[in-house]
Amino acid sequence: MKIAVVGTGYVGLVSGACFSDVGIEVTCVDIDQKKIDSLMNGVMPIYEPGLAEIVLRNFKSGRLRFSTDLGEAIQGASVAFIAVGTPPGEDGSADLKYVLAVADEIGRKMTDHIVVATKSTVPVTTGEKVKLAIQNALTKRKSDLTFSVASNPEFLKEGAAVEDFLKPDRIVIGIDDERAEKIMQRLYKPFQLSGERIIYMDIPSAEMTKYAANAMLATKISFMNDIANLCELVGADANMVRKGIGSDPRIGKKFIYPGVGYGGSCFPKDVKAIIKTAKQYGYDLRVLKSVEEVNDDQKHVLANKVKAHFGEDLSGMTFAMWGLSFKPNTDDMREAPAAVIIDELRAAGANVRAYDPVAMKEAEAHYLFDKVTYCKDAYDACLDADALLLVTEWSEFRIPSWDVVGKLLKNKVVFDGRNIYERKYLESMGFVHYGVGVK
Repeated sequence: MKIAVVGTGYVGLVSGACFSDVGIEVTCVDIDQKKIDSLMNGVMPIYEPGLAEIVLRNFKSGRLRFSTDLGEAIQGASVAFIAVGTPPGEDGSADLKYVLAVADEIGRKMTDHIVVATKSTVPVTTGEKVKLAIQNALTKRKSDLTFSVASNPEFLKEGAAVEDFLKPDRIVIGIDDERAEKIMQRLYKPFQLSGERIIYMDIPSAEMTKYAANAMLATKISFMNDIANLCELVGADANMVRKGIGSDPRIGKKFIYPGVGYGGSCFPKDVKAIIKTAKQYGYDLRVLKSVEEVNDDQKHVLANKVKAHFGEDLSGMTFAMWGLSFKPNTDDMREAPAAVIIDELRAAGANVRAYDPVAMKEAEAHYLFDKVTYCKDAYDACLDADALLLVTEWSEFRIPSWDVVGKLLKNKVVFDGRNIYERKYLESMGFVHYGVGVK
């Protein structure tokens, strides 16, 4: 079986590599020749655990190819996945120009029946727009070729994307014809060996499922952060509250950890997009508007705690920051709380010494923070800093040598933005500890 995956970003590259790992012939297509050349030389455009190994293994075997030629890639392909970006417009809506450009090109270059499946996160009705773009291109060619359109949203967690793809908890497929169902069933059969995980539905429902899933997870995060802020005011411990409510199976333990807000490529963009979609239909998504507002405010919590301790004017002070990416096991800096925290510290006159295991190149290349020194390791970041801020809970930050940290810092003060440190222990070491949602 042969497929094409258009787009070599986070979704496209992971999907293409994982499909090739079960024996499918895959061509990943991108218009960026430099990115294609880098991939062919074994250089990954993103950091994702296990991805480099699976890409290199299947590229060497010949099952995984990289190209800028979409027409060649879809020759003999049963499925063409659209996995290009859908960046938010100024009004928050998803920009579909890249998705529709791919659909148009498929219509111009296809030579046989093909299933065109959208993996990009797209608003409801995109399937119809993709179908129209392909059909218009075929009509201009005076071609009677047939095709199918499907929606196959991804549910990959950054930092665990390869495992999520190879061992999915569900596969959502939106279809409107039997031929597409049979092809998609065959494509995903290798991922069904330990149990049926495919959920078939109509295309609009599949498109909505992706947005609804991300919106629900974002809601859980903002809800817990809101409760954590109240806990501080009333003298409760948000960590204890989390354990109490997380033991209820109706709520669950995931996505209820207080912190400095969510970021990344999905939640911020998708919450904005679904709010915009609702507005277009005359409906006001009040809950999700509040989710977005709480999250925006939460990104200022850690800097506010710094100012509460040291004063509003931080001129001449330096702060160590552990973690820059929006979550561990990724170099993704998009909408990262660290960026907001750095901006706020800089605005108050402070300098920052930052360390992140993988995201520093991304931060330096795209965010160009001035007054930020990128350090060689976690301890180097603490050298002569006035306090330490834990922003991203990378594993290597969990049990540092507090003796060393205490000697390097000017003041033994820790602002724990992810509540990963035990306050009583730090206090016994002479530190002042500030968490989120704890007095």
